[in-house]
Amino acid sequence: MSADERPSAEETLLAACRALAPTVLDRTFELSLIPAPPLGETDRAERVRSWWEADGLTVESQSVGNLWARIREGDRSAPAVVVAAHLDTVFARDVPHGLRRAADGTVTGPGCGDDTVAVAALAALDRLLPAVTATPVWILATVGEEGLGNLAGARAAFDHPPAAVGAFIALEGNYLGRVNTVGVGSERRRVRIATPGGHAWEDATAPSAVHIAVDLIHAIDAVQVSHPAKTSRNVGLISGGESINSRARSATFDLDLRSESAAALDGLTAQVDAILAAASPGVTISVETLGSRPAGGIDSDHPLVAAAARALTEAGISPRLTAASTDANVAYHRQVPAVTLGITYGDGTHTEQEWIDPDAICYGLYALTRTIDQWPPSSRQS
Repeated sequence: MSADERPSAEETLLAACRALAPTVLDRTFELSLIPAPPLGETDRAERVRSWWEADGLTVESQSVGNLWARIREGDRSAPAVVVAAHLDTVFARDVPHGLRRAADGTVTGPGCGDDTVAVAALAALDRLLPAVTATPVWILATVGEEGLGNLAGARAAFDHPPAAVGAFIALEGNYLGRVNTVGVGSERRRVRIATPGGHAWEDATAPSAVHIAVDLIHAIDAVQVSHPAKTSRNVGLISGGESINSRARSATFDLDLRSESAAALDGLTAQVDAILAAASPGVTISVETLGSRPAGGIDSDHPLVAAAARALTEAGISPRLTAASTDANVAYHRQVPAVTLGITYGDGTHTEQEWIDPDAICYGLYALTRTIDQWPPSSRQS
């Protein structure tokens, strides 16, 4: 074979990614059968541990439930690249788990893209990266990324990492094409309202906890934020009352506040907290903080972002810079360069109809591998 006929390094890598994609998909199917609600990931973590050990990796665990494995030693004096995917899904244990193939070739089922396929893909990096890398490379399976998990796994990972962290890549299974550069921060509150209650007719002017909850929500919706960054507020759960003809003694609602900007989120939160603190006579309002996720980000021209964009372009995919709440939020808060990348295409996130495209897994593996291989930038300069 002549030099001109030999496959390029990129073609060789893509072929290796195609060869490994069926294993990633098989593991996705296997892992999908194991429920893993936030902070209830023990069974799923044990399955991942068994895979990694069978792959010849030495697995370290943290008390919170995280799993670590170093797949490249690199220069031990250099800070490591950490690639993380979260074990948990949004689905409770009583939801039917498992995946199915659709007629169009996609794979459908709870949690397949968020984040089961990404966890299944982590160990593939050990087969894809060059034997020698400029820095140590670790893979990390985290807990508590979803819902009220409050990024518990990522926080623990940065509190007690096995090595200094120089770059962090969070994997989301259905994000292929996205380079997430902004971590959307959030503040979550549970608001409880208590009143003496009464009869709907005889005590018609008595305060009703349900009415007060509605008034508070309306006031929160009316809050104006002067900061130009995108913000949102959402009441996802509400309950209360005793009967149709009673002035409600109690009501509860769960509130989610978000923004791309820490300053905007702080401003929104301060106004909302002031509204919640202004109780009327005969009314008790208690507020419980359910979670607090730091906002942050990385400059769009940062070398890590550029490496990810180049890698996607090499794979024939147009990169898009986006914002979301992921484990990378913690990295931003700790001043560590971070991006969030995807393994394949998909949609329907957080529904039982969630789906992924198995044919695109190879491109996600390629882009991830090439991103790591280009880091740190000084090691690739001539």
